[in-house]
This record gives sequence, C-alpha cells and structure tokens, in this order.
Amino acid sequence: MTPTIVPEVTLSSCDMTMPVIGMGTSSYPKVDPETAKAAILEAIRAGYRHFDTAFIYGSEQDLGEAIAEAFRLGLVKSRSELFITTKLFASFAERDLVVPAINMSLRNLQLEYVDMYLIHWPFKFGKMVSSMPVEKGVLLPLDIKSVWEGMEECKRLGLARGIGVSNFTSEMLEDLLSIANIPPALNQLEVNPLWQLKKLREFCKAKGIHVTAYSPLGASGTRYGENKVLGTKVLQDIAKSKGKTTAQIALRWVYQQGVSLITKSSNKERMNQNIDIFGWSLTEEELDEISRLPQQKTIIFASIVGPHDVVRQIDAGL
Repeated sequence: MTPTIVPEVTLSSCDMTMPVIGMGTSSYPKVDPETAKAAILEAIRAGYRHFDTAFIYGSEQDLGEAIAEAFRLGLVKSRSELFITTKLFASFAERDLVVPAINMSLRNLQLEYVDMYLIHWPFKFGKMVSSMPVEKGVLLPLDIKSVWEGMEECKRLGLARGIGVSNFTSEMLEDLLSIANIPPALNQLEVNPLWQLKKLREFCKAKGIHVTAYSPLGASGTRYGENKVLGTKVLQDIAKSKGKTTAQIALRWVYQQGVSLITKSSNKERMNQNIDIFGWSLTEEELDEISRLPQQKTIIFASIVGPHDVVRQIDAGL
C-alpha cells in the first residue's frame, strides 16, 4: 500500500513546516514496548511522519527504538523526514531544569534534537510526581518568565527546532508573549467537534500561534469516560451520507478549521482511515451543522491532578 502524503503547515514564528497529522503515543494503561514499537512502525508505513510524545507518557524510549528500527528497515531515509514533538513535565518546570529535562528526553529518543518542545501543562509540581492526583502544596503556579527562558535556551542550543506550549489559556498566552524573545510556535489543546474552543483558536490565530488538537476524537477509556464524539448522531449521519467513518468526519472538521491534529490508534485499519482525510471536504452546510453541536470538554485537569485553585482557573479558561 502506498503511504499517504500528509500536507504540511507552516509555523510562522519559527520558519519551519509540520505535518498536519501526527500520531500520539500516550496510552492508558501503558502498552508494552513491543506493541508500542510495532504500532509506530505501522504508522510510518501508512505515511505518518509526525510523532507526539511526552516525558509523562513513558513512551519516549519506545518511540526512539521504533525510529531507530525504521532507519534500519529503510522506512525512513533521513532524520529530516520526521517531525518529533515531546514535552516538558511539570516537575521540571523550573529555569535550571528545562535543559537537563530535554537532554533526558533526547537520550530516551536516541535523537540529537526534537522538532518541537512544549511546556506540557501550565502549572508546576514542587517535587517529582509519579502518581495523581497530587496533594495540596505540590501543585504550584508556573513562573512563565523563567521557564520560558529555559525553553528559549533549548532552541538556542539546537536541542529543539521549535518551542511552544500546551493547554495555555489566552490570558496565559498574553503573559508569555509580553516577555518572550522567541514567541511560542504553537499551542496544543483539546479540540474536537464537541469542544471547539472558537474564541481561543481565534486568539491564537491573531497572535500567529498555530493550534494543534489533541483528543480530536474525544477521549475514551476508564480514565476519561466514554467516547462521546464518535457517538454523535450529527457526525454519524454526515459520515453515512459521504461514505466515510465517523472518525474521518471529526478529523476532517478539525483540519478544515486550520488546526493540525494528533490521532491515536494501534489498529492498522483505523490508522489508515485516520490519515485518509484529504481529497474530499465537508460542505458549508455540514460545517454549520457541526458548529452548532452542544459543547462538552473531556479533559478536566481538576479531575486528573486534583481540585486545586490554580487548576480550576485553567479549566475555566479552556
């Protein structure tokens, strides 16, 4: 099967391009390394070239092994063919810990640089955290000025080609832009037909910050509850009329918003379906119908890390 050619988006603040679809590597519960590696290799065969990981996912090492194997098998000819994103964990969100943290991730990935390094969460942990929720006093506000200095150092040292954030509200982005020498290239957010974040996306667009969607199909599993996006009748009806899957309709909607996306699947058939969203489009009528869907956020930080005041403010802004 011929791999799908994925379009790329230009990230205006750092003069680089990024595939508009990436494969996520988080899993809950975590899959074994061989299963993770096999899924990544299958994704490369399907045409995925953007892979998204994070220290907290525990998947950096699996991704690194899979990339090394892809080179050995000739599935990828050069490092420049891949776009790798990883993220700064909240326990390392201090000026002097940022560079050591990315170096640790690079060792896990067996790479000399990542293409994108993100501040994963807009708060910090006062100590190393291995389980959640966290007790009171451990979760603290983020000192964005000092942490961003560390992020900028990663770029200056060539450890990251681009730097950005994840889960930042418009207010947090305003604070960051007021002190940044290098503006954030992107903001990774939960975006899907049931959580459209129109105002925040418009704000990011006006500031030249690209938006990447995580959970573009909602989130499923015991940690986040049932998947409501794929059960939405409006999406199911549009899918039936177009001869597409409901997932393809949801992903195409995200893409038509000018938003890139991170999908997750270890199933070969679904991997290929998820990347097959080009060469056709949703009509204005279909887009309008989707725009009027009732909104319901899936990822609530207070339910993951605990009902701390800092987190409640973030949830309210997202």
